[in-house]
Amino acid sequence: MPYRRLPNTDAARIRALKSALEKGREVPPHKLAYSPRNFVRLRKFLPLFEQSIQLQRQSISRQSSKSKEYNEALRKARIYLTHFIRVMNMAIFRGDLPAETRAFYGLATNESVIPSLNTENELISWGKRIIEGEEFRIRKGGSPITNPTIAVVKVRFQNFLEQDNFHKTLLKSILDYTERTGDMRKESDEIILEVWNEIEATLSSLPEDIRKKECMDYGIVYFYRKSELEKIILAEQKEIAIEDNAEIPAQDLVS
Repeated sequence: MPYRRLPNTDAARIRALKSALEKGREVPPHKLAYSPRNFVRLRKFLPLFEQSIQLQRQSISRQSSKSKEYNEALRKARIYLTHFIRVMNMAIFRGDLPAETRAFYGLATNESVIPSLNTENELISWGKRIIEGEEFRIRKGGSPITNPTIAVVKVRFQNFLEQDNFHKTLLKSILDYTERTGDMRKESDEIILEVWNEIEATLSSLPEDIRKKECMDYGIVYFYRKSELEKIILAEQKEIAIEDNAEIPAQDLVS
C-alpha cells in the first residue's frame, strides 16, 4: 500500500492547498470530500500565506542586493577614520601637534595605536568620538587636520550610518516576515492534515484504485515504498513480455 506524505516545503504546501481549493471550486458543495468550513478556511488562508512567503523572499532579496553598498560604506568609513588618526599621530611625531591632542578624541596621550574598528559598534563609537573631538578642538583654536579633513571623514561616516540604519531595518523586516511565515507554515500544515483526513475518510468506501485516484485529484500525495515499487515494476515488465509474446505470429512460433 502506498503511504501518504505531507508536504515539507513551502512550494509543496502551496500546491497542496491550491489543489484542494481548486477541487472545492469545481465540485458542488454536497459532493465535496472535505467540509465547507475548511473550504472557507482554505480560501481565506492561501492568499495570505502566498503573500507572506513573497514578502519574506523580497525582503531577503533586497537585503542581499543592498549588502554590497553597505559593505562599501563600512569599508570607506573605516579607512577614512583610520587615515585621520594616522595623520594626527604623524603630526604629533613631527612635533606639529602636542601629544595631548589625542585626549580630544578619547585616545591615550602616550600611545599612537589605532583603536579597534573591526566591529560596527566599535566603528560607530570611535567615529563619533573622533568627529566630535576634532570639531571641539577646532573650536578651541586648534589647526584642522587635513588629508583627510574631518569634514570628509564626517561625510563618509554619515553615509555609513545611513546604510547601517537601512541595513538593520531590512534585517528586522526579514526577521518579522520569517516569524510570520513560520507561524503560517504551522497553520498550513494543520489545514492540509485536516483536509486530507476528511478527504480520505469521505472516500474510504471506494475501491482502492479509485479511492487513490480521487484523493490524488484533491492534491493528496502518495509514495510507494521501495519494495512495493519494485513489485510494480516487475509486474509491468511481465505484462509487457506477455503482450510482446502474444504479438508473435503463429508460424514464427512453430519454426
